[in-house]
Amino acid sequence: MKLLIDADGCPVVDIARKEAARFGIETIILCDTSHVFQREGARTITVSKGADSVDFALVNLLSPGDLVITQDYGLAAMCLARKALPISQNGMVYNDENIDSLLMARHLAQKIRRAGGRLRGNSKRTPEQDLAFRETLERCIRQGLNKEEA
Repeated sequence: MKLLIDADGCPVVDIARKEAARFGIETIILCDTSHVFQREGARTITVSKGADSVDFALVNLLSPGDLVITQDYGLAAMCLARKALPISQNGMVYNDENIDSLLMARHLAQKIRRAGGRLRGNSKRTPEQDLAFRETLERCIRQGLNKEEA
């Protein structure tokens, strides 16, 4: 198992890296050339800027059972198809039961924006969100390690 982080705009890179290091899990940070990430204990892969370039690079590195941190529903769906476990920056685990409704909500939001509508942005990140993320990540790491041992 390895941890891959879609780092463009991700507020939990350091939390995820520290949790993975605590369990001895390889961490790979992926970003494009407009975001530069270098973190001790993690390998960084920088890809050229372009629509979904980070997403495709990340999916090509996946193995079944890997953990992925992303806020991108489309990338989460691709990860699920590759038998990886995607987690949002707020600690939500994407799965076959919730991904379709999340993708539909994203589609509807895009239609509203294209028609000139406006949607509320995200509120300021809270310490509770960081805690929820950390707890979910730790639980997923433990479950993944238990599967590897079995």
